[in-house]
Amino acid sequence: MIKYSTPSPPPVAILAGGLATRLRPITTYIPKVLVEVAGEPFIRHQLRFLAQQGIHDVVLCTGYLGEMVEREVGTECCGCRVRYSCDGDKALGTGGALRKALPLLGENFYVMYGDSFLDIQFAPVFEAFRRAKAPALMTVFHNRGRWDVSNVEYAAGRILRYDKATHNPAMTYIDYGLGVVTGEVILRLPPGIAIDLGELYRDLAVEGRLAGFEVHTRFYEIGSPAGLRETEVYLRGRS
Repeated sequence: MIKYSTPSPPPVAILAGGLATRLRPITTYIPKVLVEVAGEPFIRHQLRFLAQQGIHDVVLCTGYLGEMVEREVGTECCGCRVRYSCDGDKALGTGGALRKALPLLGENFYVMYGDSFLDIQFAPVFEAFRRAKAPALMTVFHNRGRWDVSNVEYAAGRILRYDKATHNPAMTYIDYGLGVVTGEVILRLPPGIAIDLGELYRDLAVEGRLAGFEVHTRFYEIGSPAGLRETEVYLRGRS
């Protein structure tokens, strides 16, 4: 485990409020983070992995069937203290969910998705964020269109362009699914409004204020049936 230069690692916000429509009928009555993968709910794989890296403070941003997540996971799970921020009656999107959870998260924090398993060391990502002195950092992978549509133009530690809707040949990287953000930049988002975190990342890239960190290990996800099958095989192989 790589040690942090700070007294303790920052908390992790896990975005877990989506409807998971691509996994239906599996997710008709169960939230995606509770889908069984390699013998247990997927969220347990994520939490155990974080704890192994010395990260023990997690905020789950929930929405759809969020009460099931709280009952299953509780406030202590797999070596992590877990707190909750629920969208409520209105879905807030990934950005809106972080804006609501901000009082639990503090000055700087990691953000990742509830359907991703990212088998990398997190500490170097946070150290790169500290060195960059930018309000946010996005991890990127040189995807070249292999596992999903590449959506990032990246060079020399900076995100030059990020856009999930419009693509060009220079976009050979993909958002890996792990970021570090400051609470201050999340305050740019209006409270109580549904907004995608990607919109904030896009705007920061245009402003030249979105740092990047390249990783070299592919991501695994359970957001689609094919991804679920791949992740099942991968996690069984790790155990």
